[in-house]
Amino acid sequence: MAARRVAITGIGVVSPFGVGREVFWDHVTRGVSGTRAVEGFDTSQLSSRVAAWVPDTDLLTWEPDSDRLARAAKDNGNGNGNGHGRADPRRYAKVSRIAVLAAREAVSDAGLDSDLGEMGVVVGSGAGGIDVVERQYGDYFAGDFHRVSPYAIPVSIVGIVSSEISIALGLRGMSHVLSTGCTSSTDAIGYAAALVRHGEVDIVLSGGADACVTPGMLFGFGRMRVTSTRFNDRPSQASRPFDRERDGFVLGEGAWLMVLEAEDRARARGATVYATVDGYGSTCDAYHRVQMDPDGAEIVRCIEMALARAGRVPEEIGYINYHGTSTVLNDAVEARCIRRVFGPYADRVPGSSTKSMIGHPQGASGAAGIVTSALALARGLLPPTINLQDQDPACDLDFVPNTARAAESTAALCNCLGFGSKNSAIVLGRAPCSTF
Repeated sequence: MAARRVAITGIGVVSPFGVGREVFWDHVTRGVSGTRAVEGFDTSQLSSRVAAWVPDTDLLTWEPDSDRLARAAKDNGNGNGNGHGRADPRRYAKVSRIAVLAAREAVSDAGLDSDLGEMGVVVGSGAGGIDVVERQYGDYFAGDFHRVSPYAIPVSIVGIVSSEISIALGLRGMSHVLSTGCTSSTDAIGYAAALVRHGEVDIVLSGGADACVTPGMLFGFGRMRVTSTRFNDRPSQASRPFDRERDGFVLGEGAWLMVLEAEDRARARGATVYATVDGYGSTCDAYHRVQMDPDGAEIVRCIEMALARAGRVPEEIGYINYHGTSTVLNDAVEARCIRRVFGPYADRVPGSSTKSMIGHPQGASGAAGIVTSALALARGLLPPTINLQDQDPACDLDFVPNTARAAESTAALCNCLGFGSKNSAIVLGRAPCSTF
């Protein structure tokens, strides 16, 4: 079978701005920061006290008695129409709640509400239900044994994220979670696209979700000295990729899910296509558990691999979504690697870091960048890198500073880097005749 083009036909988002794809797009194109002071637990002993967190109030959009879910449960063969009972949101970790909300929007956006069939789920998550782990161990070590739930383990493991989506939506295909640190969702999308491209599946739900704004995670990253501490009194200014004053990343969270399907199938059913997933690359520096190799050779090879598999040359890329974490070394190395890949054209290709607005949502960061890039291609608008007031000379590229820019692009590169020396990249293509 000849390789098929892979289309993105549905997008769902839960972000620090709230629930919904359009809410997310509106905020990132206006250059709004989602970073604010952390609430819900004591931060007085933490070095970093700001984050881009998803408010719990936004999760109340859950619809427990959906007729569609009841039908899905019945169709799944249990005979009692009690799908919601098997996926009780009160027993969810936060990551699963936001993942299910994003998945529902993606499926609805793709026009698949009544025809889910044997759709599979392939998502990425770095920490899974870390919030449940921290709370339950806190109860245990405090001696409150009766408060430890029998569901503590199953709702907190990373692998449950895809299962909760499958159960809630009645999806009977594969249900997989990739957990490769910050590259988790980029790798998941690359894997899912390959399954579609080579005919192993026709349609799959893919993306990423993480909900890591917890006391333990903030403390741990603080001990590593990788999070921003200089802007605790000015949260909206804390995430500032490529700026001279950057001093670390802002911890973020959210869920970005997409429906991927064979383009010919999508066109045949009249689906609208946002973009196509054309190429994926992945390498490892084999250098250090938390630091990237300053040489950047494997980052370069990863990007070149994604371009080659997409059948693209650098001059065809009209937008780069940078990993752009706002850490001093990483931003400079990433910029240097883009210059090595793109050569003289590097000065002409615009790009931006979505993390300047949503912080670093860990394993979901790649999916956030890919959703941003797909919407940018479809709508001809490039979101900015905010807080870029004094650009670091070591990061001497066009990062679309502070204000969105209208631009028609043929293709986009989405770059992702992670702990453990991991590098991943995906190339998206603009879909012909898309209307939004």
